[in-house]
Amino acid sequence: MLDITYGIDFKKIDKMAMDLGIAIDNGKRIASGIKYSLILASNNGNTCVLYENLINFVSDLLKVNKDNIEHEIINLKVSEEIYVEEREDGKWVYLSSFYIAEKNVAEKLIALDNAKNIKEVKNLKLELKTSEKDENIVLSDEQKQAVEAVNNNNVCIITGGPGTGKTTIIKSIIKIYEKNKKKVVLCAPTGRAAKRMQEATGKEATTIHRLLEIKKLEEEGFLSIDYPITPIDADIVIIDEVSMVDIFLMNHILKAIYLGTKLILVGDINQLPSVGPGTVLQDIIESESITTIELNKIFRQAAKSKIITNAHKVNNGECFIGIEEKDKLDDFFYINEQSQEKVLYDVISLCTGRLKKYGDYDFLKNIQVLTPTKKGSLGTRELNKQLQNALNPKKLIEKQSGDRYFRTGDRVMQVKNNYDIYWEREIKDKIETGSGIFNGELGIITEIDEQEKQLQVFFDDEKSAWYDFSNLDELEHSYSITIHKSQRK
Repeated sequence: MLDITYGIDFKKIDKMAMDLGIAIDNGKRIASGIKYSLILASNNGNTCVLYENLINFVSDLLKVNKDNIEHEIINLKVSEEIYVEEREDGKWVYLSSFYIAEKNVAEKLIALDNAKNIKEVKNLKLELKTSEKDENIVLSDEQKQAVEAVNNNNVCIITGGPGTGKTTIIKSIIKIYEKNKKKVVLCAPTGRAAKRMQEATGKEATTIHRLLEIKKLEEEGFLSIDYPITPIDADIVIIDEVSMVDIFLMNHILKAIYLGTKLILVGDINQLPSVGPGTVLQDIIESESITTIELNKIFRQAAKSKIITNAHKVNNGECFIGIEEKDKLDDFFYINEQSQEKVLYDVISLCTGRLKKYGDYDFLKNIQVLTPTKKGSLGTRELNKQLQNALNPKKLIEKQSGDRYFRTGDRVMQVKNNYDIYWEREIKDKIETGSGIFNGELGIITEIDEQEKQLQVFFDDEKSAWYDFSNLDELEHSYSITIHKSQRK
């Protein structure tokens, strides 16, 4: 009765149960309300909740006595469905899977870091000089310190904002360790991040899900901690964009890493946190238990970009440049409008050619509209309709799905993990096949087959897949996407 599953509408089910005569102070009802509240908190990135706050929230939610709630917390604790941890700042309540995942991550990081440093490269200073000469670069003191920290520790964090040289460090590490016959594996949380990593380093990079051969994690349950993971065959694992990794994915990663393997976590804690629960990268840094190199210097080439300059100004609480109309910027423009209608006009005109005088900007190749919300005249739903009509108007063959029209040439996004969908990708005159398209992957509709009742999507990582018309709820137009959704790209 009232069993809780991630994503269910608890209030609706609770009302149905009450209509069937379930007592307001029924123990199972209260227990379900407690678990629901803890899951709800995870939507804001929390892995646990203060005991007093939980009591107050559940009391307001269920309209029950606080003594009854405390009694059910004791029962849930005894049955190990929740954990209560006492700290200096109070009592914190976890769902058991959150607690175990967090505990596993902490223990495995320490175990990895304390293991014997068997992948250390001898004569690193000489190797660094050789690498600089071969690549015709000069590493800063910060960058050299980062490479040395990687060599001296089994687990190391490299953090810093855009333009601070993280990619150059990764490239130097790859060159030095591969020269010493070490196997380096690169990965990132999303397909787009992995693709950027590969383009920047010239070495193959993959998504974490693909590396771990995770097939149907969501079907096993969002809160799964015992999912079977394929171990990673590597001497060094480098994970980029770690700020997007939640506590459960980090748990799976660490399960896959052998003691003795070096782990390098790269990311920027000032980016948006992970969509799932936990601010993993920030928490590890703040624990001061793992060696962390923080990069602060913006390199001269990066400083030419006003986007990078402004990103650092915002992080420092400073007003960004480009507000004044007299400021002549190459890549950053600030347009201050009070009218939603004028903002909509500006967005459409910028996407349909207004930017051409500043560069060869093609919408499908290098323009992405971001907005904070789905609803409203400037939310993704309305923006997608307006941008589709402006950029890809009505065609002879198109497929209607609800109030949406899918057309060849449309930019679309996968909005749920589908581990079974078949795809093909051509690589050097060979056809690679596989299954699985994941939440956040972007592509273009290339064909609509009315006879077979299917449409084809060609994704950014060059794989193509056919979707039955009955599965079009897995796709959304992505002329405009929410800022949070852009994390999954």
